[in-house]
Amino acid sequence: MLDIADELNRWVEQGRTFAVATVVATNGSAPRQPGAALAVDSDGTAIGSVSGGCVEGAVYELCQEALQTGQSVLERFGYSDEDAFAVGLTCGGIIDIFITPVRASAPGAAADSGPAGDVVDSNAAPLAAALAAASSGEAAAVARIIEGPADLLGRALLVRPDGSHTGSLGGHPALDRTAVEETRALLDAGRTTTLEIGADGSQCGQPVVLLVESSVPAPRMIVFGAIDFASALVRVGKFLNYHVTVCDARPVFATRTRFPDADEIVVDWPHRYLDSQDLDSRAVLCVLTHDAKFDVPLLERALKLPVAYVGAMGSRRTHFDRQQRLRDVGLTELELNRLRSPIGLDLGARTPEETALSIAAEIVANRRGGTGSPLTGAHTPIHHEAPRTVGRIGEVA
Repeated sequence: MLDIADELNRWVEQGRTFAVATVVATNGSAPRQPGAALAVDSDGTAIGSVSGGCVEGAVYELCQEALQTGQSVLERFGYSDEDAFAVGLTCGGIIDIFITPVRASAPGAAADSGPAGDVVDSNAAPLAAALAAASSGEAAAVARIIEGPADLLGRALLVRPDGSHTGSLGGHPALDRTAVEETRALLDAGRTTTLEIGADGSQCGQPVVLLVESSVPAPRMIVFGAIDFASALVRVGKFLNYHVTVCDARPVFATRTRFPDADEIVVDWPHRYLDSQDLDSRAVLCVLTHDAKFDVPLLERALKLPVAYVGAMGSRRTHFDRQQRLRDVGLTELELNRLRSPIGLDLGARTPEETALSIAAEIVANRRGGTGSPLTGAHTPIHHEAPRTVGRIGEVA
């Protein structure tokens, strides 16, 4: 749901009533991952996607039904090759989708009544707060009951990094306490997944399964070196939803005119700027300076940080010379092995745009566990992420 937070937040501000279908879990090859969503408002307008087209029509109808009944529902779609007209995933996977109605109200207006109005209206505040937070780039997570007592299905709770929360799951206070604690931990890791709370923890007489969706600020991409290749990489980085910073010590090159798509442009020595930053494990650092006086002090620091990716541009000869310089300043072989250089995958790239694509491809492969090999003729999984297994919802057959 939070993947379409910008659009849904506008719907909430406009007081629209809508139903949102969210991918809960997948098994096998599935086009969208948990958290992906499709929403339909009372006028029939649809945004988002849950399957890349395979089951969109059926999910659209389920959203319209939820708007009529006011009830949340969990549906499973699998692969059916016995009936060519059956609704299912042509890729052969299984996907669980949770559909819930949201009766938002315009600012200053009373919430809509309607079928199951109490349940729906009680969820409007935490869901609206979650959408607003995600839309503004704030860290927050929303937990919703997708399996458990019928009267609690769809109940939502918003949790912030400091542990404060909005809303209630509607059961025993112990359920809220457990949910807040577990959701906060998942938010800290930036994870979207399902979570089972046993009967003892829920105090509801039976286990409940939560869908926890985390929204965290965009990961950082820092591009060091304000060159033509950097301009193309900035555009690709923004396309991949990174918060992109360009850093160069030369003010004549590090300008807004040359990098209109960058979120930030910093004029400073690269190593000094890096020292001032607090980076998390999702950050990627792309060193395009191609000058030892910049590269060595920068990489000396970068390769000791717990970031996701450190790549440096240069020929193989430059790479070997750079490695020796880094050994001379005390870096270990283990630290040097983290350096991706020459930067990027072998695509035969020539232009700045092609080179940026090769760098982005390596970043994605590193992040997702890909090999960078052609899929044609391969027998390895297309999606490398391990399936999430939580109770019945996430079980792997």
